[in-house]
Amino acid sequence: MSANEITHPAFTLLGTTTSDSRISINDIWMSVDEAVEAWCERYDAIYPIAVNKDKGKLTTPQFTCEQRVSPKQTVEKPKVIIPVFPGQNCEYDTKQQFERAGAEVEIYVFKNLHVQAIEQSIEELSEKIRDAQILSLVGGFSSGDEPDGSGKFIANILQNEKVNKAIQTLLSNDGLILGICNGFQALIKSGLLPYGDITKLHASSPTLFRNDINRHVSHIARLKVASNKSPWLSAYQPGAIHNVAMSHGEGKFVCDDETVRKLFENGQVATQYVDMDDDPTMNGVYNINGSTMAIEGITSEDGRIFGKMGHSERYEDGLFKNIDGEKMQNIFENGVNYFKNR
Repeated sequence: MSANEITHPAFTLLGTTTSDSRISINDIWMSVDEAVEAWCERYDAIYPIAVNKDKGKLTTPQFTCEQRVSPKQTVEKPKVIIPVFPGQNCEYDTKQQFERAGAEVEIYVFKNLHVQAIEQSIEELSEKIRDAQILSLVGGFSSGDEPDGSGKFIANILQNEKVNKAIQTLLSNDGLILGICNGFQALIKSGLLPYGDITKLHASSPTLFRNDINRHVSHIARLKVASNKSPWLSAYQPGAIHNVAMSHGEGKFVCDDETVRKLFENGQVATQYVDMDDDPTMNGVYNINGSTMAIEGITSEDGRIFGKMGHSERYEDGLFKNIDGEKMQNIFENGVNYFKNR
């Protein structure tokens, strides 16, 4: 039935759809881009949706891995531990994705009501990490992104002697670590990324900083796989494109030139923000936080620790129907299959 045929009294005809790519309102014609610009114009100087729109494309290498790391023993149902720190909010989505992939998942709530609760949580979390194959740090706003920036509370826990020793046990047993959004921030600020070792963190290490628009962003970002070195990206070839949900206030990856060069050389730059031509870019419309060299996610040198800003766990069949392209970035299935040698 066409719009012109709707005669039911409950419906009011607002307009019709035609083959013309322009919009007509009261005999005024404009393109969709012009309509969006007019809509944003009044407050764009105060609350811009994007900045650095005049910045252009980047030329960066891709890294294809012929033989990535593999575990010494297979595990048919790997165990995932998801610690939840005050202020985080993505544990259920993440648990569901891992369980669909065939993992056994435990959510552990880290308690911080008083000193004794923190000490008990450190003991319990350390034991659970030692017994797991995967440690997954989820998104959210731990401790309200305080003190002094996002992920600091979690990073301090990861740097605790007992917790760090448990993490090193997990890694020595061929385990994997995943950090998304707030979890990525914690991995960066603890030193586990990009080094895999908290003792190597120093004053000029990479960090995550406030977005260029100086406030929270909530967008679907277009991402390209730049390296498939990590087991978390084993099902993809470099150049694969995904459209992934973003929600963060401090997602700008900041890094000096020499470190960036080494990250690309080592295949540690895992994913990048790209434009509609699939090219990495500094244009704020696509590089939504202004990250250095359009970097969205990085790995440790062996690829077993992976951190990224995009919420790959948030996609479900039937969501984001107005977004073209591939929206399922199933890093969870890749992580589980690593232990099955698939």
